[in-house]
Amino acid sequence: MNVKSFFARIGLPEDTEISASYEFLKDVQYNAVLKIAYENIEILEGKPLSLDADSLFDKIVTRGMGGYCFEVNGLLSRFFKDCGLEVTDYFARYLRGEAEIPMRRHRVMSVKTPDGSYFCDIGVGQPAPRYPLLMKEGFVQEQFGETYKFERDPDLGWVLYDLHKGSWREFISFTEDRVYEVDFIQPSVFCELHPSSPFNKVPMIAIKTPDGRKTIDDRLYKVFVGDDVVYAEDGISPERYRDLLRTEFHLNV
Repeated sequence: MNVKSFFARIGLPEDTEISASYEFLKDVQYNAVLKIAYENIEILEGKPLSLDADSLFDKIVTRGMGGYCFEVNGLLSRFFKDCGLEVTDYFARYLRGEAEIPMRRHRVMSVKTPDGSYFCDIGVGQPAPRYPLLMKEGFVQEQFGETYKFERDPDLGWVLYDLHKGSWREFISFTEDRVYEVDFIQPSVFCELHPSSPFNKVPMIAIKTPDGRKTIDDRLYKVFVGDDVVYAEDGISPERYRDLLRTEFHLNV
């Protein structure tokens, strides 16, 4: 991977020092969620997604697009590996908002540093950590007005919780079974094509900001500060939609 090009894509200096440290992981993840949008544009266009590293680099870095978890986290994992870091990929369940245990259709990772392993995920359009999280049971971690912790479950493995309205809710879970790149193809195809998939219905676009996020859900554009909607625009036209993708979501459409 062209590391300098990746740095440029997320707005970091080309000479950023690479290290197996929390500070490096934090800088990369924070800048990535501010510059790489969560989006399902090619799914809606009926274009089969390619999850190999070269295709992901071409789409996200060279062509200036974004992607969903299998794409953006796949690229981030490869980037960290090419930086010489020790990365472990995980096949995860997205638990937030689910009444029953859902299928595994989320990709995340951890990166090892001298002070522990850090959970990294840039593939969530909803509120999610902008900084990596230390994988330590029961350790409460706060950032940007949000609060997270990990617990262990005998069936679900690692379970990430977020604090919502005073109560802990399940967010993401994953076991430590070894996974390979080929394992992510089948769930990605499910997300692309299956009638029950939420990803092939309407535009689902999101990007983090320093104090919130911006989203497009179908033709509804919203700007959040924290959990509060500070601006909403419904029924956006195709022209307005494309303009927002370029100006607010950093997408080269």
